[in-house]
Amino acid sequence: MAINRTQWLVVAFFLAVWVTAITILAVSPQVYRPGLARAPGSLRVAEIVFVVALSGLIGATSAGVAWRWRWLFWVILVVFLLGVLRVPVTVLELSGQMAASSPAWYIAVQGVAAVVQFAIAVLMLAGYRRSGVWEAF
Repeated sequence: MAINRTQWLVVAFFLAVWVTAITILAVSPQVYRPGLARAPGSLRVAEIVFVVALSGLIGATSAGVAWRWRWLFWVILVVFLLGVLRVPVTVLELSGQMAASSPAWYIAVQGVAAVVQFAIAVLMLAGYRRSGVWEAF
């Protein structure tokens, strides 16, 4: 099974998201703490469950990308295209026109991720128009 540029790009994005999330959890846990504190049990258990669940989701999604699951192509494409909606929210939060519930650096990371998602979606569309689902751009 050969993996083309489009698939590598999507899997690399997911790997970058995973590394970023784990790094944030290790270096600046207060970013995720409000959400994780709502989970039953101790905070440490919630953090472990978060990492395991995120790892499982990204692993399964990456496997689906490698196996060229057609339905997953469309789900990822739609979600990545909708990621562009995060950009104006990021601008509003960083400019102070909208209340920010996270540190400015985290909001900026989300904004950059949204731009990258959208760019990947455009490349996925180019590959689709050129040759079909999961084809190289």
